[in-house]
Amino acid sequence: MNARLEQQTLKRSIVATLVVSLMGIGFGVLSGSESILFDGMFSAIDSVMSALSLFVARLAMRETSDRFQHGFWHLEPLVAALNGAILTLLCLYAFLNAVQGILKGGHDLAFGPALGYGLVVVVICFAMYRMEQRVNARIDSVFIRIDAQSWLMAGLITSALIVAFALSLAIEHTAWARYTPYVDVVLLAVLTLCFLPVPVGIVIRAMKEVLLIAPRELDQQVHAVMETIMQREGFRHYYSHVARTGRGHFIEIHILTTPDFAAHEGVATLDDVRTQIGAALDIAPQQRWFTVCFTADERWM
Repeated sequence: MNARLEQQTLKRSIVATLVVSLMGIGFGVLSGSESILFDGMFSAIDSVMSALSLFVARLAMRETSDRFQHGFWHLEPLVAALNGAILTLLCLYAFLNAVQGILKGGHDLAFGPALGYGLVVVVICFAMYRMEQRVNARIDSVFIRIDAQSWLMAGLITSALIVAFALSLAIEHTAWARYTPYVDVVLLAVLTLCFLPVPVGIVIRAMKEVLLIAPRELDQQVHAVMETIMQREGFRHYYSHVARTGRGHFIEIHILTTPDFAAHEGVATLDDVRTQIGAALDIAPQQRWFTVCFTADERWM
């Protein structure tokens, strides 16, 4: 059910993003606004990445294959990193264009059409953001979380555009009119710098998963569970290794038992301990690769 809802949500996002991107590119060309054109290009790239995310989300639901015997979870952070990297480069490119525009003295802009574009798009952006937030509160999808952040980012950008264009339209026939050619390029420069941390943050989080950096919360949870098990069962020692990649959690625990435990307890007891550990973790069984090993010989630890 969660997988179906995730895919349906991503499909809606792709359609909405295509509509916004076409509007942005069209109105950007008609009004001469580089900031609107940037908004449209941002949405166009985002729609392509959403389509790729949908494809990977479907792959991730497959448990394994002969070639990918650990499943397809590792593809999720790779796609997220690619998404963030492309959006980061787009922001940097737009910022450089804005600086170049400022140095050239700006350009004239048709504020009326630009303002109309902004009002329509901001409604779509915030509506999609709220919808995806509600969906992700139920299914906790990394792709929908990133997509929702993209809609929020686009909505905030467009909101700033509306404010700037409205003010520019108001001063167009006043003594301040000489500054209106700079509005579009200055706004583009400010927006790209303000929202650059969003895709950079996506890249950083994704690379932590690509590099298999142990997530602090999961590591602490495993240690808390094992402290209880160690006290209850009287084991000698344990080592644990955890990692997260996409929606998959990899948990490996090695337990050093006492010689008496190894000599007298059977497989059923080991399975019971393993079941206790698994039940105490709040990671759903279908989202974890869970291994618990027992040995009485410290050389195997």
